[in-house]
Parts: sequence; C-alpha cells; structure tokens
Amino acid sequence: MKFEGIYTPVITPHHPDGRIDRDGFAAMIEYLIGAGVHGIINGGSTGEYYAQTMEERCAMAALAADVIAGRVPLIVGTVAIRLKDSIAMAEQAAKVGAAAILVGSPPYSVPTERENALNALAIDRAADLPIMLYNYPGRMGISMGEAFLDRVGRSRNVVAIKESSGDINRVHLLAREYPHIQMSCGMDDQALEFFAWGAQSWVCGGSNFLPAEHIALWRACVQQGDFTKGRRIMSALMPLMRVLEQGGKFIQCIKHGCEMNGFGAGPPRPPLRALNKDDKRQLEQVVRVLKRTVAQIEAEG
Repeated sequence: MKFEGIYTPVITPHHPDGRIDRDGFAAMIEYLIGAGVHGIINGGSTGEYYAQTMEERCAMAALAADVIAGRVPLIVGTVAIRLKDSIAMAEQAAKVGAAAILVGSPPYSVPTERENALNALAIDRAADLPIMLYNYPGRMGISMGEAFLDRVGRSRNVVAIKESSGDINRVHLLAREYPHIQMSCGMDDQALEFFAWGAQSWVCGGSNFLPAEHIALWRACVQQGDFTKGRRIMSALMPLMRVLEQGGKFIQCIKHGCEMNGFGAGPPRPPLRALNKDDKRQLEQVVRVLKRTVAQIEAEG
C-alpha cells in the first residue's frame, strides 16, 4: 500500500451525556471525503480510542467502513495495553475490510525492543493487512528503536511509520536507514521537514476542521515540489500548531474547530474537559487569520 496525501484521524463526536454520536461521526466522514482528504484513520488518539470500550471501538470501525464504502482507504487503530485487545482490533479491521491498520507500542508496560517487536508481529499475524507503525513515545512510554525496526521491518506488511516523536533525528534515521518503510509525518510542526526528507503523507488531527489548508501544504511540497510556497503555508500554520499543543488541549481544540465548522463534536470524554471561553476565542482568532493567509497564498498560485 502506498500512503500519499492527508490522512485524517477522525474525531469521535459525543452527545452531551458522553454517548457516541453515530450520526455526527458519519457526517464528519462525509465532510472529510468531500473536502478531499486521502484517507481516514479510525481509532487514533484524536478519536479518543483510549476512552472507549472494546465494543465501542469495534462498532466504530464497522461504522467507519460502512460510511466510507471504499471511497478512500480506512486505517483502523489497534493500540491497547493488552495484546488481546490489539489483536481483537486487528481482526475487526480485517473483518470490516480496512485497507490497513495502525500499530503502536502498548502504553504503560514499557516493553523491551524485542518484546515490543514480538507484540507488533502478533498483531500483524492477526490481520495480515498493511501496517502503519505509530511511534509516539510521549504517549506510549517507549520509542520504536532500530532493533525494533530491524525485526518488524522484515514483515511484508510493515509498509509505513507515523513518526510522532518530535525528534528530527528520527526523520533523518528513517529516511537514510529505513527507506523501505514509508515515513509519514506525525508531528505537525515538523511537516515541512518531513516532506523535505521524502515523506509523502501526513497524519494530522487539524485536518478534521482545516482539511483544505493541510492539503495545500502537502500539495505544494509533495506534488509541486515548491518549498518556497510550502514555507509560506507552513509559516501560516505555525500559530495553529502552537495553540493545538499548548497545555495538553489538542483534542479539545480539534473538537472545537469542528464545532466552528458547524459539526456537533460534543465534549471529550473524561478526564478531558471542553475548552473554556478564552481558549475558544484564541483558537477562533488563529483560524481566521490562517484561513485568510492560506487563501491568499493559494490565489497567488
């Protein structure tokens, strides 16, 4: 499988009481496909998989597959503390016809490189689907190091890695030493650097509510090879990146951004809480300037 373009880790809309809003979820997917994103990820961090039961996770993967109906690739997240649960998600992904699975490290347990690799390969066997690895040591406690990559990289299914460490040296390592594993940007404020080093795809939560602006950066860098234009768009995006990452309010900001577009995103599940008025106002101001600036850059060609 070739990963190219913008892959959106879609949010999970909620009713005010915390129940999943299935109609809102379907509406979000329709919006994203209509906006031109290149793939949908269900069960990622932005979708609050960690706050869902296994029954909910399996149901949402099935719903996503039904709504997408093959129009764009569906990637199903399998991250869980228990291997049994990750295998269950991998099997569900295969059952619903997903194009690929997202495989991360099991949070909290802090396995060795070998243990983590064996964990990933067990998930691989359960699905026999293309795999995008998910390296996010900030959330999972460990990094997918070279010993891990050397072992899992032997599987024909391991085709890509979403690199979310924030360590630019990892970008260099992946590009130079593991060219057979497609590198996907998983650190939004480094998107330009990822593209400069050959990444063809970007998994970005902000594309839930600003798909056109994220696609514009990808198009400039990857399709057009115009890094002068890319730097201008990236510069316009940077204030958004700062707002999204400040104070651990990433998901809350993404959800409010969707609300700004008229979608009923609802509150995040506890322990997270919705943004306060000041945070909402700050995000709204940043988005207004961002949209205007990127539109001007695009109009200039």
